Amino acid sequence: MNVNTKRTTHHADDHADDDAAGHAADLPDGDAATHPDTIRSVTLSSVRLPLGTPVSDAKVFTGRQQPMTEVALLFAELTTAQGHEGIGFGYSKRAGGPGQFAHAREVAPDLIGEDPNDIDRLWTKLVWAGASVGRSGLATQALAAFDVALWDLKARRAGLPLAKLLGAHRDSVRVYDTSGGFLHAPVEELVENASASLADGVGGIKIKVGHPDHREDLRRLTAVRERLGDDVPLMADANQQWDRPTALRMGRALEEFALVWLEEPLDAHDAQGHASLAAALDTPVATGEMLSSVAEHWELIRNDAADVIQPDAPRIGGITQFLKLAALAEHRHLQLAPHFAMEIHLHLAAAYPYEPWLEHFDWLEPLFEERLEISGGRMRLPARPGLGISLSEKARQWTVERCEFGDVP
Repeated sequence: MNVNTKRTTHHADDHADDDAAGHAADLPDGDAATHPDTIRSVTLSSVRLPLGTPVSDAKVFTGRQQPMTEVALLFAELTTAQGHEGIGFGYSKRAGGPGQFAHAREVAPDLIGEDPNDIDRLWTKLVWAGASVGRSGLATQALAAFDVALWDLKARRAGLPLAKLLGAHRDSVRVYDTSGGFLHAPVEELVENASASLADGVGGIKIKVGHPDHREDLRRLTAVRERLGDDVPLMADANQQWDRPTALRMGRALEEFALVWLEEPLDAHDAQGHASLAAALDTPVATGEMLSSVAEHWELIRNDAADVIQPDAPRIGGITQFLKLAALAEHRHLQLAPHFAMEIHLHLAAAYPYEPWLEHFDWLEPLFEERLEISGGRMRLPARPGLGISLSEKARQWTVERCEFGDVP
């Protein structure tokens, strides 16, 4: 696969900042600790991760989407004048990857010469750099890779795992598996996948529902529950494909399975519908993964539309925005179960006051040199500083576009 490399230098009026940064790198250690550090370079990579098997959920069965065959990722690698480094990423499924890369490429030069400590200010600066395309959706998802990289850099500089920098409440997080429970898998495979995940140390299983034949959903859930027994935590996910009457009927039919939660029974933006459903069912209602701003999540929270909130840090703009949302969720005593990107969300879940759940997907593992440890139904925090990840050779091979800004080492 061809890799296009482009080197972009900063604007002339940034030279003074870069000169100061260069001098900071030469300072003795004691002086460097008090001298403001600056961002020296930014490298962006667009990566296409192929999936071994095309993946289908309810959105495919309703004809709204095609099976998923790859995940597009945007990586940002930062270096500073004092030699600190950080790496972050965002992603898109099915569409949007090239758009995220293009937007990130436009605003990346605005980071050169900036103090990497000022993460919230830099997020705001980048938002305003692209304000004409809004403050949610692709516009802010493109910023997530920068924001995550800045937090990774800060934690690495402190010599701490990110969760410890934020203030961890626990050293491990309950983990459930999703990657083996999609609708394209026959029921026999579904059951075997669930059993294998439990054998590997995962603590819960999520099954996709929303099949056009509702009896098929019940058959699949029955098969999994019978194989796993009543004590294994089980979740179901309709991926927004039911209308309000169907969600109520199916929600009542699923009560017998004692689900940990029923996920995305309605359109993600139907806060009132979710609120009515949550009030009518004994099963907790979970949603939020498809929302792309704190403001959108606040609509769920203030309407009591979710028992379990499922934010996705890359989708809402990064860790800075996630922390603001987590504070709102904590205030309302909500359960937390971040969506996807476990390499990031492990740290954020560990820092949430109430016992959360973490979603296990093995899809992204080939991109990184490291592996996260799972045992006894929980995922363990790595002792490595920052996020504790580094890009693999596979990630480099799957890079389809790359650009550099500033003085790249």
